[in-house]
Amino acid sequence: MNRIGLIFSSLLVALALASSTLFVVDQRQFGVVYALGQIKEVITEPGLNFKLPPPFQNVSYIDKRLLTLETSDTEPMLTAEKQRVVIDWYVRWRISEPSQYIRNVGLTEAEGANQLNRVVRNAFQEEVNKRTVKELLATKREAIMADVKAEVLGKVKGEKPWGVDVVDVRITRADYVDAITESVYRRMEAERKRVANELRSTGAAEGEKIRADADRQREVAVANAYRDAQKIKGEGDAEAARIYAEAFGRDAQFAQFYRSLDAYKASFAKKSDVMVLDPSSSEFFKTFRGSSAPTPAAAKPARK
Repeated sequence: MNRIGLIFSSLLVALALASSTLFVVDQRQFGVVYALGQIKEVITEPGLNFKLPPPFQNVSYIDKRLLTLETSDTEPMLTAEKQRVVIDWYVRWRISEPSQYIRNVGLTEAEGANQLNRVVRNAFQEEVNKRTVKELLATKREAIMADVKAEVLGKVKGEKPWGVDVVDVRITRADYVDAITESVYRRMEAERKRVANELRSTGAAEGEKIRADADRQREVAVANAYRDAQKIKGEGDAEAARIYAEAFGRDAQFAQFYRSLDAYKASFAKKSDVMVLDPSSSEFFKTFRGSSAPTPAAAKPARK
């Protein structure tokens, strides 16, 4: 029984010793083997590797992938015109020489990102100080990014190389500080309102012009229609008068009777109409009295 326990304990010790001497390097990482605090070996290929057990040798890992560093501050920069602008940027970088990186930068990617952030920030500050706002926003934007990249590469590959490669430097946003931005927006809003008011005034003037022209055309059309109607009415009245005259000329007594009836009809159009006349002496009611009675002038003289 003691022999089995001894064998089992020996196996556990052997497994623990083997696990401390074996390590795996992922394809996304560098494996750095340290011996008593000094870099012993840098493993760049993925796979299973061997080392001495601690404390004789230790291993650490550094990311070999392409990393992204984004701006983390909003401190304004001054342009050549002394305008305060805020720039957002990002940098694509990777660790290419782990030994140089560990000796001159640090043991983790975060330490390299912090130092690289300061270098990129200073490079942008220097380039922005030389440029105007127009150049920063439009005409020289690509040139600024290229100059910043060149300056950063010169820094990280100088006398003490960092062991990193800077792949790209990009500006994602360039804008005025909040106070200036608000002022710019107010000016833009005032300008847009001025243009809108001008357009509304022009539209109102054009509307009045169109309405005046429409009213003029309507008046002309109504006047022409009234003129044509009066002309037609006059022609109709003339034709009616001619027909009446022709008809009345054939029978004068009937014509007088017909006109008297029209006069009576017009005079007594309403029940409330009242006329104060003497029917026996008024010529107006002559038709009512009848035309068979002889007039005083036409009466025959009495015989003696």
